[in-house]
Amino acid sequence: MTNRDVETQLSDLMAETGEQHVVVSFTLNGTKQTIIVPARTIASDAIRHNLRQTGTHVGCEHGVCGACTILLDGKPVRACLMLAASLEGQSVTTVEGLVEPDGTLHPVQQAFMDCHGLQCGFCTPGFVTTIAAFLEENDSPTQEEATEAIAGNICRCTGYQNIKASVLRAAEIKRERAGEFPLGKDDASSRAALEGKVRCKTNPVGGRAGRA
Repeated sequence: MTNRDVETQLSDLMAETGEQHVVVSFTLNGTKQTIIVPARTIASDAIRHNLRQTGTHVGCEHGVCGACTILLDGKPVRACLMLAASLEGQSVTTVEGLVEPDGTLHPVQQAFMDCHGLQCGFCTPGFVTTIAAFLEENDSPTQEEATEAIAGNICRCTGYQNIKASVLRAAEIKRERAGEFPLGKDDASSRAALEGKVRCKTNPVGGRAGRA
């Protein structure tokens, strides 16, 4: 589509709707996308309705619940508080984009399965993206740090205990996949600590569902 074609389309949309539209080009889950949307369109609506990546959920629409959290250039942001136009030139990752090309689940997604970290699942995509970003900065969190990491997201089902367990389990899975000892340094104290911690059911590290 040429610049003239775009300008004509924008002009036609203004005449038809009386509303200004904008062209937005950005990368979504590794794929370059270009959309034309009303200037008032928020990022979460553009992602869900225009690009059909419905894993991003919309809850409070005030940036409080965290269900709409996406990764913008690797950093967690509330998609309901951003205009779609602000995504121009950016790289966006939703919960769908965390899965490996071969279908292997991201360590956080696998951990939520292992630890039963969800019930209704509405809040889960926001937790998963938030935790994924957190573990990029802190790959060996304590229980207190895990609690702090999810403090900005709301869940009305689980009581948070299994979600916190999922944070710790995801860190273990990342280390396991890297060929490291799950608790970090492989020594007598780490192995003793592992014996005393039964956090959740452990499925195969490969990321596919199955019996432990």
